[in-house]
Amino acid sequence: MKKANFVEIEGRSAGYLALLGFLGIFILAALGSSYYMEHHGHHVTGMTNQIVWGMPHVFAVFLIVAASGALNIASISSVFHKTAYKPLARLSGLLALALLVGGLMVLVLDLGRPDRLIIAMTYYNFKSIFAWNMILYNGFFLIVGVYIWTMMQRSLNPYSKYAGFAAFIWRLSLTTGTGSIFGFLVARQAYDAAIMAPMFVVMSFSFGLAIFLLVLLASCNWTGRPLGDVIFMKLKNLLGVFVAGVLYFVIVQHLTNLYAAEHSGVEAFILMNGGIYTKLFWIGQILLGSLVPLALLYHPVWGKSRTLVGLAAALIILGGIAQMYVIIIGGQAYPLVLFPGMEVESSFFDGIVNHYAPTLPEVMLGLGGIATAIITVALAVKVLRFLPESLADEVVDPHHK
Repeated sequence: MKKANFVEIEGRSAGYLALLGFLGIFILAALGSSYYMEHHGHHVTGMTNQIVWGMPHVFAVFLIVAASGALNIASISSVFHKTAYKPLARLSGLLALALLVGGLMVLVLDLGRPDRLIIAMTYYNFKSIFAWNMILYNGFFLIVGVYIWTMMQRSLNPYSKYAGFAAFIWRLSLTTGTGSIFGFLVARQAYDAAIMAPMFVVMSFSFGLAIFLLVLLASCNWTGRPLGDVIFMKLKNLLGVFVAGVLYFVIVQHLTNLYAAEHSGVEAFILMNGGIYTKLFWIGQILLGSLVPLALLYHPVWGKSRTLVGLAAALIILGGIAQMYVIIIGGQAYPLVLFPGMEVESSFFDGIVNHYAPTLPEVMLGLGGIATAIITVALAVKVLRFLPESLADEVVDPHHK
């Protein structure tokens, strides 16, 4: 096994500059959308007093959850001492920070008053899970930043495993906190479940690794760096395990809710008669986001094609966004049950399924968050040594001859 050598990319090609320009268009559109929503008020969006978390929150939560999962490769290297993943640890840490930046950018720009973030950062209500998440997000930046520093500074390499262990514990806490936002909301029938926290942890593994695999494939293809079959097959098989894990948790969640009579209404809404939410669940999340990727990843022939594995990763990402849409917006669309077992009639939308249709500014703001994450990675690999020069089998496999 050879020692990995890290080098920056040249970053002068027409393709690289075109990529930056393309991503820049989405970022500018996101900033314009934020200004439009702030200037005219949130009534120009699809969000209402009934559905207060819209499409920007779908993208933001997806990116935040994926940020934790993207760090998984580095954790496997340092915490579990798998040397084959060590050359990928720097890129893993970078992608984790970039995804969190993109997700938080969407949240901040959707506040309407971004300056109020200062209040959230300086005044804490420790009975609020949102306050705890502010601490977790800030701590993630600090700990992962130190972790990357210990990996890139040769004199600090002996401390890398300790920083990696701290980052491992912190990222699990971060995703648990994000899942607990929904698990602690007892007023919503679609939330209010202890399984939300561990399910979000496994979701982070799946979403983060899918994004990492696409970034790795693109980086190696566009810069002409070797990517051996050993590490590719390891990542591909690991992704399949995570997708199956998410599918397992989803099945357990819905079977548990079906068993409990109090959740029968919301289960019927999501699984059978919820319109767009039912279609997104069965077609987007289950079929295209889980079953088709599993078939592509584990098929004896298709699983060896990097193009098809990349397609599977892209479908997992789209399925993850569909899953977030069903959880976040579908959970709000189902009417609140204020008095269980009683029939409530009033003029305040009681018992009525809430309508929501995402608007263009909301979608552009969310896509701007994704573009921000990608452009952060693209610029960082140009100025710092995050990418290994080679990931050939003799570099990552200690038993290669």
